This record gives sequence, C-alpha cells and structure tokens, in this order.
Amino acid sequence: MRRRGHLGSEADRATFRALHQASLASPALREGLTADSADRAIRHLRTLLGTPALALTGTATTLAWDGTGSHHRAQAGALAAMLVAPAGSDHTRDWTRTVEPAQLPCTTGGCPVRAGVISPLVVDGRVVGTVQAFAPTTTAGLIRATEEVAQWVSGQLELAELDASRNRAIEAEVQALRAQISPHFIYNSLGAIASFVRTDPDRARELLLEFADFTRYSFRRHGEFTTLADELRSIERYLLLEQARFGDRLQVTLNIAPEVLPVVVPFLCIQPLVENAVRHGLESSSTVGHLRIVAHDRGHECVVEVEDNGVGEDPEKVRRALAGDAALDSVGLGNVDSRLRATFGDDYGLVVETAPGAGTKVIVRVPKFAPGVSTTPPRKTTP
Repeated sequence: MRRRGHLGSEADRATFRALHQASLASPALREGLTADSADRAIRHLRTLLGTPALALTGTATTLAWDGTGSHHRAQAGALAAMLVAPAGSDHTRDWTRTVEPAQLPCTTGGCPVRAGVISPLVVDGRVVGTVQAFAPTTTAGLIRATEEVAQWVSGQLELAELDASRNRAIEAEVQALRAQISPHFIYNSLGAIASFVRTDPDRARELLLEFADFTRYSFRRHGEFTTLADELRSIERYLLLEQARFGDRLQVTLNIAPEVLPVVVPFLCIQPLVENAVRHGLESSSTVGHLRIVAHDRGHECVVEVEDNGVGEDPEKVRRALAGDAALDSVGLGNVDSRLRATFGDDYGLVVETAPGAGTKVIVRVPKFAPGVSTTPPRKTTP
C-alpha cells in the first residue's frame, strides 16, 4: 500500500485553498449583487483576503459586513459613495483607494479597523458597488489583493448580468410567441364553440372548458421550462378545439413513449410546431389532413416528431423562418429553434423535412437531463 502524497508545496496548498473559497463564493455572486447574495459570499471573500474585516457595498449602502468592527458598517456605505461619485472625470471611477484612520473615527479600544482599501465592482462599464478590506494598516500587498478580488467579483457579477439578460431575452421570445399564436387561435376556437351552442350545448360547454385550460397553460407566467407530459396535454386540448372546427377533415395520431413524459423541455416548444402543421400544412389542403405526433426514447435523448401530409413548404422559406425572418407568417419555427439552441446548444436545433406537395416533418431532439434545466427554480443555499 502506498501512502497518499501531500498536495504539493505550501504555496500549492494555499492556491488550492484560495480556489476552494472562490468556488464557495461564486454561486451567490452569480445571482447578482444583493444583500442576500453578498451576505452568503462575504465570509469566503474575507478568507481569501485574510483581513480582520470586509464589507461589500452597493453604490451608497452597505450590503454585508464580515469580521470584527461591525460598528463601522454604516461608514462603509459612505465610503462607497465617495468612490462611486468622485469629483472629476469619469475615468477616476476605476481607481482603488486607501482609507486613512481619519476617515474611520472609532472610540472602541483595540478595534483593528483603522485603515482600509476600497476597490470598485464594475459591471458593463458601470460601478455597481465596492469591496472594502479593513486592517490595522494598509500595505501594497493588501491593495493588490483587494483589487484582484474586486476584479474577480466583478467578473462573477458580469456573468450574473449575462444570465439575467438571457432570461429576459427568452421571456421576450415566449411573449412574442404568445402574441403570435393567440389572436389566430382564439378567434377560430371561439367561432367553433359558438357553432355548437345551439346544436350541441353539452359539447360547447366541454369545448369551452378545454379552451379555458389551454389558455391557462399558454398564458402562465411562471417557469421557463415544463415537462413533455404537460406540453402534450396542452396540445391535446388544442387539437380537440381544432377538430371541432375541421370535423373529419383533421385526423390525429399520437404515439408517445411513456418513459419520455417526465423529460423537461422549454415551455411552448412543441405546441407551436403542431399549430404550424395545422395552420400551414393542413388548413390549405383540400384532402383529409393527417397529423402524427411521435415521441421516442433514444437513450440519453428524447426525440419528438410532428408530421403532417399537408401542402408542404419551400425549403428556402423554411430556412428563412428558422433564421427568424419576421416577414414570414410562420408560427414560431425560428422562435422555438433559437430557444432550443440557447437551452441545449447548437446540436439541438430543429430539423425540418419538407417540399411543396410532400407534407412536412419537424424533428425535435432534447437531452433527457441537462444542467440548469428544471421545472423548479434552484434553491438558494446558505454557506
């Protein structure tokens, strides 16, 4: 038996400890700069710097304090305001400043918070807060270390802003998709329901309930993701309403593998494809329309196919739709394709097989499991 060796030299071990503390602080900072995230990250940041006290601030208020001398907490906000809005030109906003004892009046005997270093947190060219390290005296090493930590924290906050921007973009795409689908579908559905009010009141009532459930799902405001089971349930309601309008002209076949029902997919990623098949593939056809929806289990992936025997489409027009050409009257192809790629990567875009007169098949591939893809938001953990 060989004994496990040490993790290198003392310098190596110090590096590993620093990386470990950074990894512990990172999840909180990736949520943005708030009082809660600052409070969860600050202890690890102070361990990185090894100072008696550390403060994280916004532009004028103290978000979190760790270490001794907490009676100086209110002073940290005032010091931040001095850094963020200095006199002179804007380029001074990137300066790291030292804090002299005169700027930290204190009547507590033996308090180690006598001097400090303030370094800005910069996101997209804007100062959003500061890191403030306090000690009995300032040294060149403390200044450099505080600057490095502030730059690393700024990087994490930049990533948080990118995540937030991505989420806002996805939400905007879903809102656009709702706006594109809703008027057309609502008009046709209410017309179909009205046609049964006198001739078949029971069916009209059932269709109205299905319409209510469908719109409740489509217009929900919570969650970027859903399960394939919920998406297919909404599609079934949609097709019931469309069959009420088309009658025997619309025939539907569903073949769904039970093991893929729990797979998590982007919200409204299959339904627009089904509506596109009905609206563009079958509505213009003079023959009986057949719509086939199949969901396969393919190892680590789920494959969903939406196929119709309708009029088909020009492949060049499909390419333009996938590229997001707003001039085309295509329900959500580009929208769904971009959201799938943003969620799972470019390998998971839509595949469309079509030609004039040959019908259309749209294939969706999604991984069964993907990091960060869940129907429930991640819980915040306390270090």
